[in-house]
Amino acid sequence: MIKSKYIVIAAVMSTAILVDACSKSFLERSPQGALTGSDVQNKDGIQALLVGVYAALDGQSSGTTALNGGNPWEAAPTNWIYGSVAAGDAHKGSDATDQPPVSQIATGVFDPSNGFFNTKWQVLFEGIARANTLLSLLPDATGMTDADKVGVKAQTLFLRGHYYFELKKMYDKVPWVDETNMDDYKQPNNVEIWPKIEADFQYAYDNLPETQTSVGRANKWAAACYLAKTYVYQAKWSEAKALFDIITVKGQTTNGLSYGLVDRFEDNFDPANKNNKESVFAIQMTANDGTLSIANANQGEMLNFPYNSPFGCCGFYQPTQDLVNSYRTDATGLPYLDDANDHAVKNDMKILSTEPFTPDAGNLDPRLDWTVGRRGIPYLDWGNHPGRSWVRDQDYAGPYAPKKNVYWQYDQDKYKDANSWAPGSALNVVLIRYADVLLQAAEAEAQLGNYTAAETYVNQVRTRAGKPATAVYKYTNDAAPMGGFSTTPAANYVVSTYTAGTFAAGGKDFSLKAIYFERKLELAMEGQRYFDLVRWGIAATELTKFFAYESKITTDITGGKFVAGRNEHYPIPQRQIDLSVKGGTKTLEQNQGY
Repeated sequence: MIKSKYIVIAAVMSTAILVDACSKSFLERSPQGALTGSDVQNKDGIQALLVGVYAALDGQSSGTTALNGGNPWEAAPTNWIYGSVAAGDAHKGSDATDQPPVSQIATGVFDPSNGFFNTKWQVLFEGIARANTLLSLLPDATGMTDADKVGVKAQTLFLRGHYYFELKKMYDKVPWVDETNMDDYKQPNNVEIWPKIEADFQYAYDNLPETQTSVGRANKWAAACYLAKTYVYQAKWSEAKALFDIITVKGQTTNGLSYGLVDRFEDNFDPANKNNKESVFAIQMTANDGTLSIANANQGEMLNFPYNSPFGCCGFYQPTQDLVNSYRTDATGLPYLDDANDHAVKNDMKILSTEPFTPDAGNLDPRLDWTVGRRGIPYLDWGNHPGRSWVRDQDYAGPYAPKKNVYWQYDQDKYKDANSWAPGSALNVVLIRYADVLLQAAEAEAQLGNYTAAETYVNQVRTRAGKPATAVYKYTNDAAPMGGFSTTPAANYVVSTYTAGTFAAGGKDFSLKAIYFERKLELAMEGQRYFDLVRWGIAATELTKFFAYESKITTDITGGKFVAGRNEHYPIPQRQIDLSVKGGTKTLEQNQGY
């Protein structure tokens, strides 16, 4: 049983969300009503609590950001700010006056007072609080078999593992609060929590079924992939390899599809094709759900559509020239691993929208044009991207637009949500997709000296990139973009796999370099790169080069820097340190360098 007499219940959109009342000071929430534990300590109540733990995944549906004065994008589960803008995938976008806390993160000059860090921290601990409340009530719940309870516990520990994984990779020094000490959030953060995160995912892996009746729920293989990822983050390569060996053979989605890469890269970012065989675990999004809000419609990405365009808002999250250049391929169809910026892709920075512009004619990887909106190339079925007229301030943040988060025009009635001043969409937030798993497996193999296996995994990803289905094609008629596509590629797409033995000949250094670069190409604009650079130990080198190159093109990152020994982790929010006083002493320690 929980120690406190009451639990808080907040009714948000039709979903009952419960958190422990004693967490109020920590999460800065006010109770909207109260129930005793026995009111929900039954099968239906436990299921409602479990829905609440899942609902916290998107960081929005609880109203946490609104109640704490934050904005939905501050805690976006895509990590577009913390994992991509911070890493050189993208500029903040918009103009210099809008969202200055993101500018601090983009340039590496953030500090503990940045409110975005506090919002993210609160949202993740919100999910943990819900998980702990459920776990404390579950043992004495009525109307449930032991098997029922094990299934609920496994899902709950999976979700708690996710929330702690996010906190760990963001802040490193994180206090551990579980169902045994949930009345006291003022725990110290000087204890290593990786073993506890592993234990949560291990229980989930051991006890979850291979499939679920609801596609949004976690299954055995999603837990396996998360557990393997915790091993990767700790450089436990043998443990990671052993698990990847099983996942790549037996793994399947919650809806029973054997893991694999979809033929068409873009299907991973099309709401009409979500929950496909590449979707390992995704936050389920829906549009026009009757709530008259976009809280369940990918609200964290609401800023990230071209400015002055059919989408209405807002001009943020503009891909960088450095990212665009990375998709250049050589005469053999391979990337320039060391000097991509010496083979820059043509842009229209100095050309007005009214002036003619011919897109780059050189060799390119087609993943570029499913990731980046660039002038003269079909922007899904919205027409050829017009360049400057869809950009708020091109000198400030460059000429490009994000693309992976954008819905299509032809079925927007199903997947667009206009119940706000900026659009939402029914595009799922895919927290892990199978291409990510394959590239992690490649990394583990390379670290262990198994270069042929590593090369095979990378080549699976590159094979998909080179398939005709992944190319972007010109419209049949530019004036009628919804009229269909021709058979003429929109650019000169040339992609090949690595010749057998290339990794073995190059050894560990070359193999890892190729894998790291492949992750940049495949997972661009998916909130991953900052955390990758940090765990690889190359963040200072790579971001120093990025700032030196990109700051000559745009004005937004002037003075940008990565401070080694400091920027590897974000600061513990000062608000949380101030709240952690226990017995006259603050229990939370700040990270190094802040």
